[in-house]
Amino acid sequence: MNKITMALAGNPNAGKTTLFNALTGARQHVGNYPGVTVERKEGEYQRGDFNAVVVDLPGTYSLTTYSEEEVVARDFLANEKPAVVINIVDAANLERNLYLTCQLLELKIPLVVALNMMDVASDRGMEIDAEKLSAFLGVPVLPIVARSGQGLDELMAAAQEMVEGRLSPPDPAKVRISYGDDIDQTLLTMTRLIRDQDLLKGKYPSRWIAVKIIENDEALIKEVNEDSLDLAAQLLHEAEIVAAHLMKTFDTYPEAVIADHRYGFIKGILNRGIITHRYDENRLYTSDRIDKVLTNRFAGPLIMLAVLFSIYQITFSFSALPVSGVEAVFGWVAGLVEANLGDGPLKSMLVSGVIGGVGGVLGFVPLIMLMFFCIAILEDSGYLARVAFMMDRIFRMFGLHGSSVMAFIVSGGIAGGCAVPGVMATRTLRSPKERMATLLTVPFMNCGAKVPILALLIGAFFAQHQAFYMFGFTILSWIVALVAAKLLRLTVLRGEPTPFVMELPPYRFPTFNGLMIHTWERTWQYIKKAGTVILAISILLWAMMTYPGLSPEKEAVFVQERARIITLYEADSEAGNKLLQEVDNRQGGAALRNSIAGRIGVAMEKVTWLSGFEWRTNIALLGGFAAKEVIISTLGTAYSMGETDPEDAGSLGDRLARDSAWSPLVAMSALLFMAFYAPCFVTVVCIAREAGSWNWALFSIVYSTAIAFILSTGVYQVGRMLGF
Repeated sequence: MNKITMALAGNPNAGKTTLFNALTGARQHVGNYPGVTVERKEGEYQRGDFNAVVVDLPGTYSLTTYSEEEVVARDFLANEKPAVVINIVDAANLERNLYLTCQLLELKIPLVVALNMMDVASDRGMEIDAEKLSAFLGVPVLPIVARSGQGLDELMAAAQEMVEGRLSPPDPAKVRISYGDDIDQTLLTMTRLIRDQDLLKGKYPSRWIAVKIIENDEALIKEVNEDSLDLAAQLLHEAEIVAAHLMKTFDTYPEAVIADHRYGFIKGILNRGIITHRYDENRLYTSDRIDKVLTNRFAGPLIMLAVLFSIYQITFSFSALPVSGVEAVFGWVAGLVEANLGDGPLKSMLVSGVIGGVGGVLGFVPLIMLMFFCIAILEDSGYLARVAFMMDRIFRMFGLHGSSVMAFIVSGGIAGGCAVPGVMATRTLRSPKERMATLLTVPFMNCGAKVPILALLIGAFFAQHQAFYMFGFTILSWIVALVAAKLLRLTVLRGEPTPFVMELPPYRFPTFNGLMIHTWERTWQYIKKAGTVILAISILLWAMMTYPGLSPEKEAVFVQERARIITLYEADSEAGNKLLQEVDNRQGGAALRNSIAGRIGVAMEKVTWLSGFEWRTNIALLGGFAAKEVIISTLGTAYSMGETDPEDAGSLGDRLARDSAWSPLVAMSALLFMAFYAPCFVTVVCIAREAGSWNWALFSIVYSTAIAFILSTGVYQVGRMLGF
């Protein structure tokens, strides 16, 4: 049969991504939904002649468009109309998870319910009658354990039968939830008006549109207004009448009444013998017992720090050999190009711009991959949510909301994230001032682009304590971000913090397949960026570091010096060759200094000498405004141009360690500046879009660069006074 579209929908932490990975394996790709930054994951599934494109919808608790994820999920269901939707439900938390199920049923879409984590429910002494639940909901309900693959064949067989019409779509009579006499009467009136005028051309069921208008769903109301202003006015008038009546009689809003009746409907089903408890419902489960230790007020933070330090220790211990191997490969490729291409711009661009630049970034792929693997273990096991829970206590002291924690973690709070989704994650914050303080400080985290920079300089100058320094810089990133947030909350963003509630998913053993997929997804994004954005910027910066070159007069001076050496050292070629190489190096350095980028870097020295930075480092810092990874590629280019002595070859770290402009003190100053100065360009654009003003985006550049400069200058100047 032809390939159809199948969607996976469910609450966060219900095992939706685990099921997606189990169904699609390596046959998946990640992109973004048009016009938004929400991730779109698609994969291919094949079972006999049943071929499907599986779309993993963002995790949502409902279809009310409060967040971008809910908007994306609802728009996909309404506009792309998948042939079947598999609703993944956490069997151990049926009441909460079935709330979304009710909304999906009201949409009258072809639905199959996957009752996931049956093993967890069984461990908690719960026996669930899936057949009886199916009878009450009017759709197939299949028990599964997505992590182990149990029940997946039966689930997909039911999905295929639904697609082929051998199973009936949801029975509207079984999911016709009563919302009380007042709302039900209004719904009848509104539904008749909607049906008579074919509002939205059948995009949604008539009754569902009416419910959403009464719930004051802004996104849907906007759609209705665009379709028919007159009818929209009538419907809104009806909704206002019932809202006023409910406020007068019950002192509550219609959306609260509707939510109460949905949960009442769910409770009514569950009380029909759907769940049987073998023992005390209030006993402590395994996750609860583990949490008594891992989230303990005193032991929890210490364990969290130990886990973080262990990640860095494992990463550096096991990645050293593969990183050296990758660097050796790029060194070999550079040698081939050197040997087989004649001198000229093409050779210079390939060796210095492409291999020296992009190769320096790709050299850290093994380290990045190992770190992402460790982070995936923390995520998939459920421990990362505990980190957020524990950090909430600290965040409140600095005037931030507990939900800010996840934005910081996504941005690289444990290392390896990205500031862009971190900025986007601030949309969940309801307080405008807390949201603004969060999105202005998440770029301080050690994102995946900063990790190679830290690894490079720490490996070159503090190799004996790499894990300790990486751990220290991660802790420092949190401290700087929180102090900066406190300053903002005490000055331009004054206000009281709001309460925080979050869900702690049960602990689970991560699957090897899931860990591999998550690790590769993130690593591939890093590699893809190196092969596209960073490659383009590296070539552009190479051009800026190559042209206009030396004037004919200065070129002539070096030509004459070479001729003199050749004349003097005809009999002793080894000594002469060494002097010729020194001349070539000096000529390359002079040409770089006279280039466009070199002139800018030299001009910046009037200020950056305070932090110990010379002009070549300044060029790299300029490139870092475009993307932080470019710092490494630019350093690789700047410190390779003009280098002809084979003894000077080696990794970028080796070249920096040998260069007279660098020292451990300069490296520490550079680490501080590079870790905290202006966000990359893409992040700045996101800040402008989220804040609704370029003023805040420009402010983020200025204040973060100022903080970075103060820190680096302070360390460098104090270090010089102390004789370091």
